[in-house]
Amino acid sequence: MAAALFALPAQAVDLPAATSDPVLTITMGDDVYPLDSDGLRALPAVEFTTTTIWTEGPQTFVGLRVTELLERLGVDSGTLTLMAANDYQVDVDVSSFEPDGAILAYDRNGRAMGLRDKGPVWMVYPYDSDSKFRSELIYSNSIWQLDRIIVTR
Repeated sequence: MAAALFALPAQAVDLPAATSDPVLTITMGDDVYPLDSDGLRALPAVEFTTTTIWTEGPQTFVGLRVTELLERLGVDSGTLTLMAANDYQVDVDVSSFEPDGAILAYDRNGRAMGLRDKGPVWMVYPYDSDSKFRSELIYSNSIWQLDRIIVTR
């Protein structure tokens, strides 16, 4: 008797389709999800004000919570490789992201961030809200000019 082959359904990913040049590209295995600025801004946003070790005075950031992105991707374990436009990269364990933590910020102080001011996407934490967000590890994960995320499970 011949064995039947069944294809498992692909994980549903809830991200808007890019209609212009992507600002962030997410890769999961063979699947690539480009997000343009409009698509990123169409996702649920949060805002917080915090100081950083790289800027002067309090900064107000708007962006997508990393935990929201992970939920939309159907990812609950593994590693995110975060890569910047200059190819700097960090690997972050998915389990380290908390609902009150990192966001993928695209606005700072009411303006979209360009490459010259750490954009188009900067992963920032609410550093002032809790001492757990003021460690060398968290600072090294705070990657700016972020333009690629590779998900490894």
